[in-house]
Amino acid sequence: MDIQRVLILVGLAATAYLLVLAWNEDYASDESVPTVLSDTGNGMAEVPLGSSPQETNLIPQVPVSPSNESRPASNGSDVPELTLTQRDIDQPAVQRSGRYIEVRTDVLEVTIDLNGGDIVAANLLAFPQSIDSELPFILIDPRNEYAAQSGLIGPNGIDGGASRAQYRTNQVFYELTGESLEVSLQATGSDPSVAIEKRFVFRRGDYLMDMSYYIDNQSTELWQGAIYAQLKRDGRDALMSDDVGIGMQSYTGGATFQSDTPYHKLSFGDLDDERYQSEETGGYMAMVQHYFLSAWVPDQTTQASYYARRKSGGDVYLFGLTLPLQQVLPGESSSQGVSLYVGPKDQYRLQDIAEGLDLTVDYGFLWWLAQPLFFLLYMIHGVVQNWGVAIILLTATVKLLLYPLSAAGFRSMAKLKRLQPQMTRLKERHGDDRQKFTEEMMALYRKEGADPIRGCLPLLLQMPVFLALFWTLMESVELRQAPFVGWITDLSAIDPYFVLPILMGISMYITTALQPEPPDPMQAKIFKIMPVMFTFFFLWFPAGLVLYWVVNNVLSILQQWYVNRQLEKESQ
Repeated sequence: MDIQRVLILVGLAATAYLLVLAWNEDYASDESVPTVLSDTGNGMAEVPLGSSPQETNLIPQVPVSPSNESRPASNGSDVPELTLTQRDIDQPAVQRSGRYIEVRTDVLEVTIDLNGGDIVAANLLAFPQSIDSELPFILIDPRNEYAAQSGLIGPNGIDGGASRAQYRTNQVFYELTGESLEVSLQATGSDPSVAIEKRFVFRRGDYLMDMSYYIDNQSTELWQGAIYAQLKRDGRDALMSDDVGIGMQSYTGGATFQSDTPYHKLSFGDLDDERYQSEETGGYMAMVQHYFLSAWVPDQTTQASYYARRKSGGDVYLFGLTLPLQQVLPGESSSQGVSLYVGPKDQYRLQDIAEGLDLTVDYGFLWWLAQPLFFLLYMIHGVVQNWGVAIILLTATVKLLLYPLSAAGFRSMAKLKRLQPQMTRLKERHGDDRQKFTEEMMALYRKEGADPIRGCLPLLLQMPVFLALFWTLMESVELRQAPFVGWITDLSAIDPYFVLPILMGISMYITTALQPEPPDPMQAKIFKIMPVMFTFFFLWFPAGLVLYWVVNNVLSILQQWYVNRQLEKESQ
């Protein structure tokens, strides 16, 4: 097989791969009915939360016990639908009627519904919606029926049936002024001898908040209940997302931890067919989208029941967890809770929160290469403070590391280029006798020490790096809206004036010109048109990725020129 055919096949394979990326694929997952763990006296046992296939309740249920057999069951929804108003096209608003409070920190702005104590909206203040907008990015977006819900279920739980717990608070607006802020909601309408508070703790500069329930049992009976925490969302694409060009469809859906799969996707499509259920120690339950996520995270030493399902009769999905049944003796008090992360997919922060949560920065099947590439890119950026310059230096570093391997390929390429006149004479001599031509060509290669396969090394070595960097630039929130120079104000978006793609096409044309021309006329035509094809595709690729390819081509040209000079000196 000659080198040109290999190069063409590799180029066409890469083109086909890039075309496949344009399709929005479904992701596999499981689902089943949630359960809660209860102390039966013989150890922890699984108690089914139970619901029929026609059940429309948004809250996990527990079986009735002798202490609550008289409670009427309800078939209605436990979570009210949000009524939206539209202030403008960019900024959705939750309708205010005295039942909502707002909490503002230096990085977050959240809205809490006093009916249930759920977070029904969350804005990320450090992340503008776009380069030209001052409005914050809306992650928990009411327009997607998106909410971070939590409550108490079980024999004495205050959430269940068609009702949610009602809360009151001293003020409607809270703002972080120190290092931390606690927002306390007092439950109303429950047993006055059992005081229940729902507490949120926010910290400066942190997207992780704590949610806990404080139970003060001054009654004469045992209090029993379990915390559930879930993310509610419809199955549509995020109404607020970043457009980074063709073929850049990032995963949107649920994700959770499994002991054998730290990052397990729970797609909307598969939840239409079956429910998901799992018992894990620690872990997380997340809702993932491009660059951002929200995730409920229990204490990493606690065994929790994880579940995901589609609400019957609608396009609404629930991704949640329940903690073991909690018991509070008469005259005693107790506190239990979980954490909620609402923010960017910062892999170094996420890996400190829960095992596998950093894998929501999904680099695909080349994650083993993309992760060290990002680490190197991150370290370089720490010095130069410009992601574009960091990409240039990363490219140079990779080329330097691969040079011992690629040098042999460049030498073989140069030898093949020098053999081009002899190849042309062989073609003329043997005409249509392809078998004879191939035999003579291989004999010439052996005589001159040229290896066509070795000549493919430069391209073959850079393709995995290119694909790994493709996902690195696509998934890393650090490069979102990161400027380079001049007109390139966002390396994660396309070059608005297509300067970099054109430079890439020119550099690729020069690269192919330095390579031997294929003896087959059809291959030669395809070989010449490849720079045009790649230029067209790269028009819609992130500027950071095109920058990498341009720099890589320029360095390849310089390397080939250097090798050619060395061979000329050796032949003298």
